[in-house]
Amino acid sequence: MRAKLDPAPCPEHLIGFAERLATAAGEVVRRHFRGGLEVHDKADATPVTLADREAEAEIRRLIAESHPAHGVVGEEQGSDRPDAEYVWVVDPIDGTKRFITGNPLFGTLIALLRDGRPILGVIEMTLLGERWIGAAGRPTVLREGAEAREVRVRPCPSLGQAVLAASSPHMFDEQGEFPAFERVRKAAKMALYGGDCFNYGTLACGYIDLVVEADMAAYDFMALVPVVAGAGGVVTDWQGAALGLETRGQLIAAGDRRVHEAALELLGRG
Repeated sequence: MRAKLDPAPCPEHLIGFAERLATAAGEVVRRHFRGGLEVHDKADATPVTLADREAEAEIRRLIAESHPAHGVVGEEQGSDRPDAEYVWVVDPIDGTKRFITGNPLFGTLIALLRDGRPILGVIEMTLLGERWIGAAGRPTVLREGAEAREVRVRPCPSLGQAVLAASSPHMFDEQGEFPAFERVRKAAKMALYGGDCFNYGTLACGYIDLVVEADMAAYDFMALVPVVAGAGGVVTDWQGAALGLETRGQLIAAGDRRVHEAALELLGRG
């Protein structure tokens, strides 16, 4: 089954509110960057800092203040009313490993779901001063300071001409996912590692053609869906189904549907 990525248009006032959340989170994160924060290991051995926790707490505070009936799913503080009509899905620092090592290529991800479907997504690259806003019913916009412009994926007729990105080759399990990923990597023109959420912004702008990932939680990918879709691309799981809170972590995003279909076919072999 192929995904249907055509939810009803996102209300205008919620787009502005999402940008307000991104700005507030950015102020928290910027204050702590390269500030010698203590790093803790969570139960899954991934790092977390006070910056992650404070940024998510500020986002939650603003949502509770302005939209108390909305639900929230966040990386650091879990789920609150995940069955509500509107649910915000938040990753306060996507790329915490980069953040704690002084690398500015990390972001904040903010998504809004309506009845379980993503209708709004923001990729906030705080230190780069770049923000992608994707909203159902309108084109994706890249905001750079006071300037804003619509962005669009680029055509790519074949996988052999595609630039592929993945956050890390270590995110794929050795039994089935890594061999599947390797089939796609070998078929692509070029493969790049690293980037996290930034990869999806560059895909939306037409600089790369394909992102394949695994081991992703909902807060890692929900904001990416409207950004890529609003730029003319497609994002699904490895079976071609639309992404939801129940998605088990495998993701494929492409600017050109021909590349998406070719990559899906390779991922499905085995």
